[in-house]
Amino acid sequence: MAIDEALAARLRHRLEGLEGVSEKKMFGGLCFMVNGHMVAAASRSKAGEGRFLFRVGKNNAEAAARLGKPEPMIHGGRRMSGFYYLDADDCADPIFDEWVSIALENAFSLPPKA
Repeated sequence: MAIDEALAARLRHRLEGLEGVSEKKMFGGLCFMVNGHMVAAASRSKAGEGRFLFRVGKNNAEAAARLGKPEPMIHGGRRMSGFYYLDADDCADPIFDEWVSIALENAFSLPPKA
């Protein structure tokens, strides 16, 4: 997997102006964090398709499942609760904004990491 710079720019623009935002290479892409907690990542699948990975948390799984066509993250053969991939082509601005809002709500609900 590789970083998709256009998708990373889209996330960067959406998170612009928020305090505590940082970027880190993780999960085969570029992750965007708030106060040390992952919000989203931009990457390309092995097939070369652009996609986002959102961390919405376990409590927001139902709300997220109603937005677009999310695919749960599988890591090491195990489903990662609260993490969802979303194909960039299925992520029009209103859906993208809702995913980011849900992911931010999750990140801000957690105590800041040192």
